[in-house]
Amino acid sequence: MAFHTLRLVLGDQLNPRHSWYQRVDPQVLYVLMEVRTEATYVRQHLKKLAVFFAAMRRFAAALTAQGHPVRYYRITDPDNGQSFEANLRTVLEAEGIRRFEYQAPDEYRLDRALAEFAGSLAIETACVDTEHFLTQRHDLARLMGSKKQWLLETFYRHERTRLGILLEPDGTPVGGRWNYDADNRNPPPPRSAALPPPPDFGNDYREVLSDIAAAGLPHFGRADGQDYPLDRPQALQALRDFVAHGLPHFGTYQDSMRTDAPWLYHSLLSFALNVKLLHPREVVAAALAAWQAAPERIGLAQLEGFVRQIIGWREYIRGMYWAHMPRYATTNHLGADRPLPGWYWTGDTKMSCLRRAIADSLHNAYAHHIQRLMVTGNFAALIGADPEEVNAWYLGIYADAIEWVQLPNTHGMSQYADGGKLATKPYVASGAYIDRMSDYCAGCHYRVKQKTGAGACPLNSLYWHFLHRNAATLGGNFRLAQPYSTWRRMGPDQQAAYLATAEAYLAELETL
Repeated sequence: MAFHTLRLVLGDQLNPRHSWYQRVDPQVLYVLMEVRTEATYVRQHLKKLAVFFAAMRRFAAALTAQGHPVRYYRITDPDNGQSFEANLRTVLEAEGIRRFEYQAPDEYRLDRALAEFAGSLAIETACVDTEHFLTQRHDLARLMGSKKQWLLETFYRHERTRLGILLEPDGTPVGGRWNYDADNRNPPPPRSAALPPPPDFGNDYREVLSDIAAAGLPHFGRADGQDYPLDRPQALQALRDFVAHGLPHFGTYQDSMRTDAPWLYHSLLSFALNVKLLHPREVVAAALAAWQAAPERIGLAQLEGFVRQIIGWREYIRGMYWAHMPRYATTNHLGADRPLPGWYWTGDTKMSCLRRAIADSLHNAYAHHIQRLMVTGNFAALIGADPEEVNAWYLGIYADAIEWVQLPNTHGMSQYADGGKLATKPYVASGAYIDRMSDYCAGCHYRVKQKTGAGACPLNSLYWHFLHRNAATLGGNFRLAQPYSTWRRMGPDQQAAYLATAEAYLAELETL
């Protein structure tokens, strides 16, 4: 049978409720593909490659079972041209396709590439919405207009109001406060506290891993560890598990870290959300319903902290990405140019906090936001790591990392490479923060209470070195007024001791 229309489905567009699939049309051919260009543009975690390929294969199988015609390219198929354009041109010509359609990509790179490809065709083309996000690409830019800073809180309150979430009839916030972030900064729970086990879906990755090996795709990390939902039933299971077991304690401990529990009470829904197996509206609705049914079990601070992540931060980050790309990816406000230490790919460091956070990442292709921001990101910022290299590491190592969400979080929030477009200050800290928010420092090779000299926690001196070397750029930042005041009050001998200790550590980064 001849096909009239070809519809391209990308690996992060696995939305079974998209309007495309509500009617079976035998003249519409769906094309999904595993291609080397996408698997190698950054070096990627083995588990990330595996879960994307496995989820794509399962989605294609579900479409086929529903009666939709599907052409699926596996990475090892001999006729796979190993790029979107090569495979699309092959199918378009072979099938005599008269119309090409695709969903708007969420990465700028692919958005431009597919727009150019569509423009080169002599047939009808159309780009449609993914029907996933709560806002449109440029809503944030339109809302903020000419304001100097686009703060999350402004956007978040606007979205809460627009969507009618957690509001009293008069439009004021339920509980009298918009934001309970101040209540969500507790150190880790005691070892005696019961923690929900992460969901185990029993997914079998052997075939996918065999294909990755046969294709010779470069990778790092391990394929075991944390499992991920690969289809909508599993994603809904993960959502139910979180609402039942994680949400009651999520807000309280969302910023804490514990050696034996890398996920604590976190939702582990980001992969399912980012490949669109779940819609943010249904995730928020499930949390709201659980709170309304049992407010004595799920406090308002727990609920609001989670809702803020979904309708606030996630949509805000996407708006920032589309407002400032492509220049955003190339900014380097602090002139950072140091290579990342090689142990970022092995976890082989004597610093307990970095060793733990990197080991979790290598094992699970996952780390929660404080591990990413205040451990691996903090250290990279303190040493002045090249933001391009830092971005590539974050994009490659985490299963949920897609550039629209990864780049602003890493480039802006973590590394301050955007000069403050996203964050009002660099998120850097000394060892005291790690000691307060985790159990990582116990048994570390370095002593967190020691400030300078051999054996001192490297974060302590690197923190002051960071402020000192960036004083011309950051010295006027009102949110850094207190630490700069503290630095100026130090005597010259103490300042010299901090700087000398930091310089010694910077000279031996590979062996820390």
